[in-house]
Amino acid sequence: MTGVNASSIQLATWNVNSLKVRLPHLLQWLETKPVDLLGLQELKLTDENFPVEELAQAGYGAVFAGQKTYNGVAILYKKATMPEPSDVEVNLPSFPDEQKRVIAATFGDLRFISAYVVNGSEVGSDKFEYKKAWLDALLKDCKAWLAQYPKLALVGDYNIAPDDRDVHDPKAWEGQVLCSPEERDRFNTLLGLGLIDSFRLFEQPEKTFSWWDYRMLGFQKNKGLRIDHVLLSNPLAECCTASVIDRAPRKWEKPSDHAPAVATLTRS
Repeated sequence: MTGVNASSIQLATWNVNSLKVRLPHLLQWLETKPVDLLGLQELKLTDENFPVEELAQAGYGAVFAGQKTYNGVAILYKKATMPEPSDVEVNLPSFPDEQKRVIAATFGDLRFISAYVVNGSEVGSDKFEYKKAWLDALLKDCKAWLAQYPKLALVGDYNIAPDDRDVHDPKAWEGQVLCSPEERDRFNTLLGLGLIDSFRLFEQPEKTFSWWDYRMLGFQKNKGLRIDHVLLSNPLAECCTASVIDRAPRKWEKPSDHAPAVATLTRS
């Protein structure tokens, strides 16, 4: 990876569900897990309130696109190992939208994209139709990105559990939002473009999830879904040596309902 000052780098994604609330958790996690690139989702704050100084003190730069109360995405980069970002782009080129859901930047020869996919509310709703249209635009734009950037990582909260292994109770979730055929088909189409689910490159413990509902002791009973993904283009997947979900922050006081997903890339 041209421009990277390390023999291996870690790429991660984390839906923090309010950066203002979760900033202490983020800083604590980065201290113990100093990943090189981190995509954040659901910032839920405007750009003027983004914690630039606090992150700089922790050794990280950032590009971000905030939004009051909802959405918002960012990319954090470790200054000691990563070049400065270039070609920063906000939102999908083919889908004009007021909602801040995508931010992309290039680091050396690596294109890194943090995405917060639409939730969709429930199958058949207007929000679900919006989700399908948004995903169709993502597919169109991702095809163009892959042609332009051979080394591409598309990370984020996809709000899609790709198959039944990623669901604590497949029967209960069958046909529901996050698990519907329409959503899974689009996820599989994304993989068909040339992206690889880094998590599935390796043997993984059964019932490994990245999101658990706050209600009904969801985390304590491991009633979760794997909806946060690090997808890699072939050149990056070929040097991926590990891909895990770090459950530790979900155990902290007042946590995000998501856990970080982390992939390690090692240069040969």
